[in-house]
Amino acid sequence: MFLPTTIKEVRARGWEELDVILFSGDAYIDHPSFGAAVIGRRLEAAGYRVAIVPQPNWRDDLRDFKKLGTPRLFFAITGGAMDSMVNHYTANLRLRHDDAYTPGGQAGFRPDRTVTVYSNILKRLFPHTPVVIGGIEASLRRLTHYDYWENRLMPSILVDSKADLLVYGMGDEVITEVARAMRNGFNHKLLRKIAQVSFLSDKGYVERLDAASTIHLHPYEECLASKEAFGENFTIIETQSNLLNPTTTLVEQVGDEYVVVTPPRPTMTTEELDRSFDLPYERAPHPRYEGRGAIPAWEMIKHSVNIHRGCFGGCSFCTISAHQGKFIHSRSEQSILREVKRITEMADFRGYLSDVGGPSANMYRMGGKDTTLCAKCRRPSCLHPKPCPNLDNDHRPILDLYAKVRGVKGIKKAFIGSGIRYDLFDGSNYLDEVVKHHTSGRLKVAPEHTEDVVLNLMRKPPFALFEELNSRFRAICQREGLRYQLIPYFISSHPGCTEREMKALAERVLGKLHFTLEQVQDLTPTPMTLSSVMFYTGVNPYTKKEVFVARSQEDKKKQKSYFFQEKQSAKKPKFAQQKRRR
Repeated sequence: MFLPTTIKEVRARGWEELDVILFSGDAYIDHPSFGAAVIGRRLEAAGYRVAIVPQPNWRDDLRDFKKLGTPRLFFAITGGAMDSMVNHYTANLRLRHDDAYTPGGQAGFRPDRTVTVYSNILKRLFPHTPVVIGGIEASLRRLTHYDYWENRLMPSILVDSKADLLVYGMGDEVITEVARAMRNGFNHKLLRKIAQVSFLSDKGYVERLDAASTIHLHPYEECLASKEAFGENFTIIETQSNLLNPTTTLVEQVGDEYVVVTPPRPTMTTEELDRSFDLPYERAPHPRYEGRGAIPAWEMIKHSVNIHRGCFGGCSFCTISAHQGKFIHSRSEQSILREVKRITEMADFRGYLSDVGGPSANMYRMGGKDTTLCAKCRRPSCLHPKPCPNLDNDHRPILDLYAKVRGVKGIKKAFIGSGIRYDLFDGSNYLDEVVKHHTSGRLKVAPEHTEDVVLNLMRKPPFALFEELNSRFRAICQREGLRYQLIPYFISSHPGCTEREMKALAERVLGKLHFTLEQVQDLTPTPMTLSSVMFYTGVNPYTKKEVFVARSQEDKKKQKSYFFQEKQSAKKPKFAQQKRRR
């Protein structure tokens, strides 16, 4: 059964009362790739009565917020799988006309700043019922952050949302602890002991914290006055978020209140992660959406398998490690193969898995050889500025997994749709295996830029590694008689990138390597990333060195246009010769 979404569905389960009501900015798709479904199912498995209200109407009489009544424990809110502002606006701040997480791809079914809007409505309608917020939108706004859409620093989302508690990062294990702590009502003492949560407190509570395990960040008001203070805060937050055994509480003053962030939980074990993926999902959108059109995000992933979470690449612009963590938590082969078998039983499955991957396709079961060294490490990336000598990048476990997936009855082809980190290659035959057995004709990689000055700020490897990959890819294709394409992705307007670097990129990629680029992504500075801090401050907070920033929309358009200018200039001589012959 799907989790109930209406009072009729609640009654059909024989429930007279709900323990938790979960509001989501996405349509309800009961699948482990969608956070609301995972949180709902984890609570259900722990014995709680849970309902989901997907994409409630916030512009009418608010009946969607009232229809299920008051939960016994708390309301939970997630903005959805994407930040609502990224979902709504392009990098040049134009309104998008579609939403991949809504039936028919229609836009307009969630508000800007979804978490804040939903939370304020619930606090107004049910002032005595706790509100718990989570998901990527809340997680990356838990402390002072730069907001690209407002072009200013904003305080913790706890301030504007008026929520009682924030769960950051992957909340699979945390949410059941929160529910247990609230079994007899909102218990401040129990809730504040939970790892990986954030809340507002008074000065008295902060003064009672253990000074040895507490870091006081620069207050919000000081960050408003000093970009340097904001940058220093970020380096502390990022470092503390990436520790193997975190024990430090962060405190940041906002006005007369204090945002308190408890240390993150340890990396999820394989057993814990399997528990989330093995729950009885319907693996489909709720029947309420029948006749309303396909949900693009569902169509993209319904025949794919996520094999791990986390990413140790530490790219400056990416929110994955900030939200999922630096350390890899991998599923067991048994859990993955069970999911593959379930996919083969789907009525519309024709034998082709669209992806066997994760945040980075080839980090499955990778980590430190000596975890005692990992415990001392403060690096945000295991790959930059150069690969860590303690990193075990053995590709044999993932190659073994691929072979077992190929062996499942009903699988004709298992593609790798996730991006591959080619700076992880260990001399194994991984690339050969992927090209021969797991490529649909197009292999995606993300060099992001060609020039070292920008790549270093992005925390990406030298472009020479991509050129080596390109040569190897072409050699494999030629040897195997395959007419496949390598698809590189690039970013324009990243801090440190001037028009000179974009021109060099275009000449190198379009001219020397003869790539026809499908997408050049203009940087969107998202909260709690190094790129957004550099974009706002114009300084690398780690080195204190100034960096060039293309801030205006005009400058950003100029950088992106170099790709099109190079294409046009490459055509002009040919056109001119034809004109002369006439």
